[in-house]
Amino acid sequence: MTRLGVITGLATEAGIIARAEPLTGEPAVSGADSGRAAEATRRLIAEGAQALLSFGIAGALSPALRPGTLLLPSAVVLPDGGRIETDPQWRARLSACLEEQGLTAASGPLLGSAAAVTTPEAKAALFARHRALAVDMESHAAASAAQEAGLPFLVLRGIADPAERALPAWAMAAAGADGRVRLGVAVAALCRRPWQVPASIRLGAETRSALKALGRAVRLCPRLGLPL
Repeated sequence: MTRLGVITGLATEAGIIARAEPLTGEPAVSGADSGRAAEATRRLIAEGAQALLSFGIAGALSPALRPGTLLLPSAVVLPDGGRIETDPQWRARLSACLEEQGLTAASGPLLGSAAAVTTPEAKAALFARHRALAVDMESHAAASAAQEAGLPFLVLRGIADPAERALPAWAMAAAGADGRVRLGVAVAALCRRPWQVPASIRLGAETRSALKALGRAVRLCPRLGLPL
């Protein structure tokens, strides 16, 4: 059986992917930090991972992607403009499984970013420059480490915030190194900026839509397209 290593940004994402059948060991949680994602991926490789999956939520850059949409990227665009293709056979198998279960996943490039992309203007500029459908903070680090090790690599993401949505100021500051939301930080930030409460409630609902879609994908395709 293929030994699968999984990289996530948040603990909630790790809890979902932990149900996957081929997972060996605990998912590596980076706390939405590219440097930690790279270190975590190298650790998974050292521990014997034979295939690597970047898993979790992403922010839309394309206006066509709505919260809860699954994304199975064809490639990861690096911050410097380079490009790493995901494994085509693995991607095709998982896509076929999802389709058999009545699920669809958008396909196209995903942009990796070392910093959070928080405004509609920044999202629009990145979409125009790279034509990437979405952005996250782990996949480019994991893709680079997988390429260096010569291992198959795939990304499965769920869209949380749409392209027209700004992220509240506290959203990234509240993410701890262990991938758990520091509620005290979030509450304190909202007390200072109470006008951001509606946007925060909306972000929570959109994130739950993304996590629900990911959970359904794992439940219906527990082998994630990997061969026996």
